[in-house]
Amino acid sequence: MSAPASRTVRIGSSHGLHARPAKLFAQAAKDAGIPVTISKGAGGAVNAASILSVISLGAESGDYVTLTADGPGAEDVLDTLTELLTTDHDA
Repeated sequence: MSAPASRTVRIGSSHGLHARPAKLFAQAAKDAGIPVTISKGAGGAVNAASILSVISLGAESGDYVTLTADGPGAEDVLDTLTELLTTDHDA
């Protein structure tokens, strides 16, 4: 079994990972069908498919978060999620 795929990305939304971008992100993570986690700084990783967990990170614009996906197609899942996080959904 291969190691989980991981990627560090910068939050692009000008108001951070609040309700709307968090909902889009969590839904995409849920739709991925494989376990995905997100963490910020030294904080613990949380379930990326849980909107409440994602909002609880308190990720602001410009913050860096680390995504980890484990399973078939993990790199493709990270590509999709990275695009969601780096896009400014507040523009």
